[in-house]
Amino acid sequence: MSRNDRSDAPRTIGRRRLMGAGALGAAGWVAGSSGGWLLAPKWAHAAGPIKMGIATDITGPIAPSGNANWQVAQFAVEQINKAGGVAGKPIELYLEDTASDPKVAVGNVRKLIQERKVDVVLGGITSAMRQAIKDPIVNRGRTLYIYPQLYEGQECTKNLFCTGPTPAQQCDKLIPYIIQTLGKKRFAMPSANYVWPQLLNKYARKVIEANGGQVVFEEYYPLDQAEYSATIGKIRDGKVDVVFNTVIPPGLQPFVKQLYESGFQKNGGVLSCVYYDENLLNYHPAQEMEGLYSCLDYFQSIDDPFSKQLQIDYMKKFPDTKYLFTAGSAATGMYRGVKFYEAAVKATNGDLARDAVAAAMDKAKIDQGPGGGAEMVPGKMHCKMNMYIAQCKVDAGKTRYDVISSDKMVDPKEC
Repeated sequence: MSRNDRSDAPRTIGRRRLMGAGALGAAGWVAGSSGGWLLAPKWAHAAGPIKMGIATDITGPIAPSGNANWQVAQFAVEQINKAGGVAGKPIELYLEDTASDPKVAVGNVRKLIQERKVDVVLGGITSAMRQAIKDPIVNRGRTLYIYPQLYEGQECTKNLFCTGPTPAQQCDKLIPYIIQTLGKKRFAMPSANYVWPQLLNKYARKVIEANGGQVVFEEYYPLDQAEYSATIGKIRDGKVDVVFNTVIPPGLQPFVKQLYESGFQKNGGVLSCVYYDENLLNYHPAQEMEGLYSCLDYFQSIDDPFSKQLQIDYMKKFPDTKYLFTAGSAATGMYRGVKFYEAAVKATNGDLARDAVAAAMDKAKIDQGPGGGAEMVPGKMHCKMNMYIAQCKVDAGKTRYDVISSDKMVDPKEC
């Protein structure tokens, strides 16, 4: 029996929801009587506001990423409202907790659609979450949906726009770099058992083999698995020199800890994970991340003036936060999604009808964003963006990512 089937599940979920209340209240959000949160604009328009819904993990194992999402959404929307809104209208934000649990999420997302009557929904971290909530948003709710997270690709649903990196954007440069430049060819693929690792690994395997590498083993584990001694043994006995990790929380922490304690990295092994960013300090001690290679659309060390100013302004808004403005936590995709929506509504002259906004989104461009501008690929519901390969370094117990290489406006190769 799962925890969500127990008779005490609603009380447990209620307690979890209260965990984020302090931070939300401090940031200006007001709790709704039937759950959820509202952030009203500081000014009004006679025709009413644009209603934007955010569905993300305020609580649960994915909360370190989800909390970064609502903070970035608030940050971006407040910038837009301060500059006069979109087509003269302010944006009103509604927030629901998906609680890292698709069953909980579906009910809460329905509130955004049916009760709040939002014009657009942004959110979802895991692909399992996207799959669970897209039907009540896009099909039954007939609402525009923007999914901000890096993911496995192959999501080609009408009126669903993806603003995070795809496997082609992440793997096509990173894997050849590991094989050809680092000289590491023997890959292990320890993975969480759901759609993102399965499809990402399928794509990554093709790139590995096309570049002269070999997949020694590919295995899938329950998301909450805590014991990985057998996996560590296979890594050692198979003379694996690259662990391409797609384990996620809550199994992530014990896996990375046990791999580190086995001496894998110390003995020259390479750990790579394409969702690892600066927010991962919320999951691991710094030393367990040292040397790791990732490929993302943004790292905080990127030396461009707009990205630097974004970080400064974000930290002014949330000065004591541990939830950072990063890429692997879907924060960059959230910012990009809000700005794409802004550009689309400007193009419709304020028409909020889904078909009109979707048509404008299809060819939307943003000149600036974290890591650079971006543009939707017409007819593909995905966007081109700059991509960066980086390695994690540790100084005085703190991590940073040193960017090794970059590529401009990389095609997502989807749909």
